[in-house]
Order: sequence, then structure tokens, then C-alpha cells
Amino acid sequence: MAELDQHEGEQDLEKKIEETRQRFKNEFLQDSTEKYDSRDVERLQKDDALVEGYLTWRLHVVDEALKMIDESFQWRKEFGVNDLSENSIPKWMFETGAVYLHGYDKEGNKLFWFKVKLHIKDAKTILDKKKYVAFWLERYAKKEPGMPLTVVFDMSESGLSNIDMDFVNYVINCFKVYYPKFLSKMIIVDMPWIMNAAWRIVKSWLGPEAISKLKFASKAEVQTFIDPEYLPPYLGGTDPFKYSYPPLPDDDFQTPICDNGPIVSEDEIESKDSEMEGKDTLESSFNSEIAVKPKKVNFLEESVRGDDNDKGDTSVRTKGPRKPVTTFKGLLLDVSPAEELSFGSGEMEKKSLIILSNVTKNQVAFKVRTTAPEKYRVKPSSSWCEPGATVDIVVSLHGGSQVSPQDRFLIMAAEMDSVVSQELTQFWKEVPKTKIMEHRLRCHVLESVKPTLSPLRDSPVDTGSSRQQEVNTLVSSLLQMMTCNSRLEQKLNTCLWVQKVLIGLVLVLVVLNLLCLYLLGTS
Repeated sequence: MAELDQHEGEQDLEKKIEETRQRFKNEFLQDSTEKYDSRDVERLQKDDALVEGYLTWRLHVVDEALKMIDESFQWRKEFGVNDLSENSIPKWMFETGAVYLHGYDKEGNKLFWFKVKLHIKDAKTILDKKKYVAFWLERYAKKEPGMPLTVVFDMSESGLSNIDMDFVNYVINCFKVYYPKFLSKMIIVDMPWIMNAAWRIVKSWLGPEAISKLKFASKAEVQTFIDPEYLPPYLGGTDPFKYSYPPLPDDDFQTPICDNGPIVSEDEIESKDSEMEGKDTLESSFNSEIAVKPKKVNFLEESVRGDDNDKGDTSVRTKGPRKPVTTFKGLLLDVSPAEELSFGSGEMEKKSLIILSNVTKNQVAFKVRTTAPEKYRVKPSSSWCEPGATVDIVVSLHGGSQVSPQDRFLIMAAEMDSVVSQELTQFWKEVPKTKIMEHRLRCHVLESVKPTLSPLRDSPVDTGSSRQQEVNTLVSSLLQMMTCNSRLEQKLNTCLWVQKVLIGLVLVLVVLNLLCLYLLGTS
């Protein structure tokens, strides 16, 4: 029944996507050819995820989604968003470090930092500042399509002169209208009390769909949302990062990153070995008698089959990694899963599967890269896929490594003429960047199922792990209580201080009153 409801829901969504496209074409494109950038209009007609984003943000009300698309596309045309580059932004803006992307929150969302103390209200530069924000958002949207952002307004050492309500309203509109479903949360860190009135106005701008995403945090509370490794020392963190330009500090796939597989001193040797391994496997698969149609090449099963042959028993199979259920539709390859690689605590859950499907009529070369090459092993990390064929890539944790939500994988793909005539290493050196399809995956840690605690009489044997869980729960509760007590103590001290000040003022007034009476009496 649930599957039937899900299927009906998917069909309803497809209908609304098509209705949105058709109505936009009929109602907004008539006599308005110069109103929008043709590239945005073309993308709307082809990209289902883009239309779905607007519909979801507007609660699947087509009329509201159309208004949002119209406003968003006009803004993109006015600001020339599709053509924004480093050269179109004044260099001094990059050098100030007032806005940049760096690090991740506890949910694995990229952090978009606004250093408020570095922003000075200036009508002459406001347009460039708005384009600067659009540059970062558009850059991230292309690198991580569909991935939300967490905005951090770092208000440390800021004052009223740093608050520009027009600029703040623009930033909010970027997430409210121009980039739907982009905002994970907005964290206001260390806000001076004098700015409370200003932020009440900001909350009214956010609207009901985004008001729950606004989080206020002191320096002590910000670690509720962001781990210390991505917080600067003045916010209680351990992140040694210091902004500098150039280069732009937002691309995790520049450093550190390398092709997967055993780390050796000669990258060329490693790449060549993986190429030959992939070639042998593919040739043996496609030369088999059952290869009448494009065959699914499962490298995990091939390796298991090889081990079993040595023992003379080909019937033994081990359970494979968890299969993905979502798919990203790419120009060259369909990639499953669409967004996240899931890992768990069990032995087999330490492996995850990436499925690549060639949707072109040519051979497609691919390679997989990661931000944590010391943790993961990928087989194959570099190979190619025949037209219409599917390749299974097994990603496994190495040794005792632990999965982190901040770990990322990059899948690169490009069409190639012939496998025989070119080696993959040379091919990747020569292929133009414009011909490369890129898709990024983040890691997801599956929560282990916690058994329900039963009374001692029903469970006489108490294991060490359950006792440890109880201790951890108690410690967590005590820490929460200590934090609450600390906050209450701070508030109480503040109240006592205010009370003392008021008593002092009353005493001063009493003394002045008595002095006046005395002077009147003597006169």
C-alpha cells in the first residue's frame, strides 16, 4: 500500500513539473523573450530537479512556484548570474574575506560564512557586494547541485555600523526566492544585545517556511551545530584555517585529494595498474556467452568469484554492500546513489556501492576521487563503461577508519573514442575540462538500531555494551543539566547586577531628595 501511495505521489509530481513548464511557456514567455536569460529557460525545460525545487519550496502550489521562477529568473538576468566570474568582481572584495565557503556543520552541510565586522554599509559598493554573494552561491550550486548550505553570520566584534539591513534582506531573498531549498539553517553567532531589534525585523522577512531555520547561538552554544574542527579558536574551535586570496577557499576537491587505491609514491604506476585490472575484467565479461545485451559488470562479485574458484567451489557467495535506491541523471552517466553513500557499523555495512550507467552511444571513461584517500578503497577507481552498460564500484572503509559526514567523493566522466588506442592516464591529461561531467557524493553514517531496555528481571545478563550506553546517556544528561545550570547562573548574576544598580540609583535619588529638603528648610 505504501509503495502504491509513493508511486501515485511520484506520478502527481511529474504532472505538476510538466504543468509548471507548460504554463511558464504559455503565460510568461509570450512577448517576453528579453525578460530572461535563455540559458535559464532552457535549463527549466530540461532539469526536473530545478522545477521540483521551486515546487517543493512553494508547497507544490503551481501558481506560487511560477511567481517564484519569474522573480528568480528576472534577478538572474539583471545580475548576469550565468556570466559571473572572478574577473567580474572587484578584487578587493575577495581580499577582505568578509564572505567565503569553508568547512561543514554537524549534518555535513557546507558552511557559508559572513564575517559581519568586515562589512561596512556603503551605497556605492552595495551592487558589487550583492553580485559577490551571487557569485559564491552560483559557484557552489554548480559544484554541489542539490546540496544545502548552512549560513553563519559571525557577529563577533561587530556593531551597529556593520549592520546593513538592505544587504541582509538581499541575502535572505537569495535563499527565500532565488535558490530554493538551498538553506539548511542560518546561525547567528555572538549577536550583541543592542541588535535585537534589528533581528526581529529580519525574522519577519524570513517568512513561515524559513523562520524555523534561524538559530541564535552564543560562542559557547555554536558547537551545538558545528564541530570544533571547523570553528576558529575565538569561537572555541580548533580550525587553523585562515582566509587568504588567491586561491578561492571553497573547493574541497583541490587539496587533499588523490585517486583511490593503495597509496604509493608513483601515482602513474597505480593508475596504470587499475586500468589494466579494469580492462581484463571488462574483456572477460563481454566475451562470455551470455553477453547478448549490455551486461552489468559487478567488480565485487568478480573478485569473490575469483577467490571461490581457487577453492573449487563457485557456488559460495558473500553478501554484497548495500545497494543504492536513488539515482542522479547525468549527461554521460546515471549515478546511484544520487547524493549520499551510506555506511554503518556492521562489517558488511562498511562497504557501499556506486552504480554507474552509460547513457550515451560512446565509451565513457570514469574515475573516482575522494577528500579522504587514507580512509577508503575504491574498486575500480578508474576504468571505462561501454555504451548501455552498467558498472558497480565498491567503496570500502580501510582498516579501522571511521566514516565522517564531511567526507566527499567526486565522480568524473568523459566520452572517449577508443580504449585500445589511448591509455586512461594520458586521456585524462588531454581531455578538456569542458568535456568532463562531475558529480559529487557525500557520506552518510547510518544510525545503529538501539535495543529497547528491558527490566532486569527479564534480562538477567547485563552486557558491558548496554552498561556503557547507560553511562553515556547519564553523562550526556548531566552535561546538559550543567549547561542549563550555567546559563541560569549567568542570567541570575545579570539580574542581581541590574538589581544592585537599581538599588544604587534609588539610594542616590533618596539622598538628593533629602538634600533638597534640607536646603529648602535652611532657606
